[in-house]
Amino acid sequence: MVMGSISDRDYMDEGYHFLKEMGVTVEYTIVSAHRTPQRLSTYAQSAASRGISVIIAGAGGAAHLPGMLAAETILPVIGVPIRSKNSIDGWDSLLSIVQMPKGVPVATVAINGSLNAAILATQLLAISNPSLQKKLMDYKMRLANSVMQSIDDSGLSDPLKGHL
Repeated sequence: MVMGSISDRDYMDEGYHFLKEMGVTVEYTIVSAHRTPQRLSTYAQSAASRGISVIIAGAGGAAHLPGMLAAETILPVIGVPIRSKNSIDGWDSLLSIVQMPKGVPVATVAINGSLNAAILATQLLAISNPSLQKKLMDYKMRLANSVMQSIDDSGLSDPLKGHL
């Protein structure tokens, strides 16, 4: 899990904490596409040999980080567009990440969506990891239970009660 600058950390922490909760080993650092291009190349080109399976990259503004990483590795890259101080409400970041040229895909989640990026990365890792599959099933069950609890707490009716 990388970010373009330390100012992105507030948006990336939620995904980082999810990965840690799932027991996924995580590198969490800064790699700037524009200020440290050599670091970016070295990071991307060495990622697979260092045991990394998926890269989550958060970036704001021009948001070249996810695409440049994807250009230099065969690993899947998940881009998190960040609504930063210098962005156009996050739209510039989103479009920079999602509009990749043919042959250099970057999976893209919602603006500031590091949690969904972490869930997607965990799902990819879980394909061949039964322990992670169980943790994800438990997580999904907690999500469903929270919805059901909110129905109970709100006093709304549940027309499906007893039918599921």
